[in-house]
Amino acid sequence: MESGGPPRNCEEEAIRDFGVSEDELALTFRLLRVKELPAWANTSCVSINDVIKGDILVAILSNYMVDMDWLLSACPTIAKVPNVMVIHGEGDGTLEHMKRRKPANWILHKPRLPISFGTHHSKAMFLVYPRGVRIIVHTANLIYVDWNNKSQGLWMQDFPWKEEKKPGKGCGFENDLVDYLSMLKWPEFTVKLPNLGSISINASFFKKFDYSHAAVRLIASVPGYHTGANLRKWGHMKLQSVLQECTFDNEFKRSPLVYQFSSLGSLDEKWMTELAISMSSGYAEDKTPLGLGVPQIIWPTVEDVRCSLEGYAAGNAIPGPLKNIEKGFLKKYWAKWKASHSGRCRAMPHIKTFTRYNGQKLAWFLLTSSNLSKAAWGALQKNNSQLMIRSYELGVLFLPSSRRRYGSGFSCTSNGGPSMDNSGSLADSEELRTTLVTLKWQGTSDSASEVIPLPVPYELPPKPYTSEDVPWSWDRRYSKKDVYGQVWPRTVQLYTSQD
Repeated sequence: MESGGPPRNCEEEAIRDFGVSEDELALTFRLLRVKELPAWANTSCVSINDVIKGDILVAILSNYMVDMDWLLSACPTIAKVPNVMVIHGEGDGTLEHMKRRKPANWILHKPRLPISFGTHHSKAMFLVYPRGVRIIVHTANLIYVDWNNKSQGLWMQDFPWKEEKKPGKGCGFENDLVDYLSMLKWPEFTVKLPNLGSISINASFFKKFDYSHAAVRLIASVPGYHTGANLRKWGHMKLQSVLQECTFDNEFKRSPLVYQFSSLGSLDEKWMTELAISMSSGYAEDKTPLGLGVPQIIWPTVEDVRCSLEGYAAGNAIPGPLKNIEKGFLKKYWAKWKASHSGRCRAMPHIKTFTRYNGQKLAWFLLTSSNLSKAAWGALQKNNSQLMIRSYELGVLFLPSSRRRYGSGFSCTSNGGPSMDNSGSLADSEELRTTLVTLKWQGTSDSASEVIPLPVPYELPPKPYTSEDVPWSWDRRYSKKDVYGQVWPRTVQLYTSQD
């Protein structure tokens, strides 16, 4: 992806040079286009119609907030899909409106939340095509402001149907996907598909696709008290178990962590250590553990929100109650949202990312719906024998691979590009190490490794807060006027027709 040659100056406006070829899309993620930004800042960025397109037979849209009026007008393709299910987390008021506005053939499903204060928060799309399935994992609610005004991320990969003759055993990605979907317990529905006839759409249906070239691992959360074999299946314990199987460059020993998110739960030092242990898992090439990393928390300041593209209204989507924000032990973690190289200093983050880095190199990178909370990541109980999770979450984990596991540009929507090669694009014996880097990385790659640039929107290393910086909390009063002459609190309209 990144060729040798003279290093370019990729300090300012580095996103200008971010190009992704069709056959390498799944190896990285993309930022969502932001309406008010200059063209350079939207290089290789996407919006909803760039991903929901083509001849879709079945669409399953998973989200938290859904503005049905906006979705149907912003994405005309979805209105033409014969079978659509929306898995959502909406409350009763919005749900009634959704029921009135949805096309007759659409199914709405809200998964069970057995533990109080949980949400269905996962943001994903599963689009079935004649040629295969497109899986999209992203961070945006299905509402106007999330797809136009905020810093957001989206990953996508297309997978072909399995060959009838070679069902093959499932890979990690397939097992994790089917396990997660089966926990949603949606009402099965039957559809007619070309060449397959009538078929039931349930979690097992998704075993019909070949995920052997998946470029990422899934890290999901589902509500419950998880014990035994399920302890390491979800939340931060799943991340821990996947990282423990990985070997990283020696340079990542004791290297720092970044937690970047848009909603802050009620935390304590004990749980922060529990999370850091999981986030610090993995081994160095010399077979020793990487060791504990010190985390920084990237969180917008009051001034960032006031001066943002949306003014104080942006703060409505950064729910940090003062009682959670002002805890003394958090002070040492606060770091600034600085995103000049992606043009997103004023596009407030709704993206959630967790990473371990050294300079501009990344050991691993997680793009997820999970905020920093026990509800999302889970908290260990009963002498660490049980993990309690309240919410549904979904994320994709980018890892350095020792060979190319991924496909060579299989696409559900275009016939062009190289065809899928069953052995992957390299023979197993040809070791090719991939290195994950930010857009500001300025090295050169050698022939033994491929450099994968990830459009991390913020700067690394993050700058710690100064004594003048105040972390945003949404339940305080701010009388200094924003860019629209408004003060906070104020009413913010999030839905096209708000009752």
